[in-house]
Amino acid sequence: MLRSRISKEIIAIDGKALRRAGNNDTPMTYIVSAWAVENGLTLGQVKVEDKSNEITAIPELLNLLDLKGCIVTIDAMGCQKKIAKEIMDSDSDYVLALKGNQGTAHKEIQDYFDMIVPEPYMEQYSSSDQIDFFKTVDKDHGRVETRRYWTSNDLDWFEDKTKWNGLKSIAMVESIREIGNNISCERRYFLVSMDCDAKLFAKACRGHWGVENPLHWTLDVTFREDNSRARSGNASENLAALRRLALNMLKKESSQKSLSLRGKRLRAGWDNDYLGKVLGI
Repeated sequence: MLRSRISKEIIAIDGKALRRAGNNDTPMTYIVSAWAVENGLTLGQVKVEDKSNEITAIPELLNLLDLKGCIVTIDAMGCQKKIAKEIMDSDSDYVLALKGNQGTAHKEIQDYFDMIVPEPYMEQYSSSDQIDFFKTVDKDHGRVETRRYWTSNDLDWFEDKTKWNGLKSIAMVESIREIGNNISCERRYFLVSMDCDAKLFAKACRGHWGVENPLHWTLDVTFREDNSRARSGNASENLAALRRLALNMLKKESSQKSLSLRGKRLRAGWDNDYLGKVLGI
């Protein structure tokens, strides 16, 4: 399955538990996948038997892929200096989420953005040309989600600047959700190897968050992955690979636009001619 070469394509690296592929004697299996957002394809996967082992699985997965010119996004579990170097060595860029696992760096960057934007909803920020800003507003079924994105290449104060290979900017997204009279606000912080470009940073964030629906949610709803009890030997990993390969093929088959992915899968099961179209034969 080939992906189209897209400049600055978002490649989201994320893990998913196979919830029933484990018991008291067999650890739960985690699959770390690389999802090409614009292409809508899974590019590869690596199995781990503990969520903490994603740190070692991610470099292995990166080494399997041609990521030149892409933007790799990883959640806080993969925010590691070694992983940042691996991404830069692959001629791609990174957007790495920061949380408590990088305690000092997280606190310093949080303090920096709290100084620039001390209160939620503020769109004013320093007039320095080192800071960029972008905003999106989404409305759906009575819910309003406002996201504000800031990027800054003001890094001279950041003590760990030279320890992160390729680091060019730091970033923050402020997510405000309004449902009726209930309002919640969350801020997240990132290390970025790209220039100070808030709009491109926003694209990377949205692409990474989107992996939950087109990949993880679809695997559970269309293929019932969370219900699979296969756990003997390499069965869970092999079946996970087959599901992702089948999902790639179903997404690329375009002759039946009115059918859902589940409908395509069912039709391929009883119609050999259509199965041939899905398989490309």
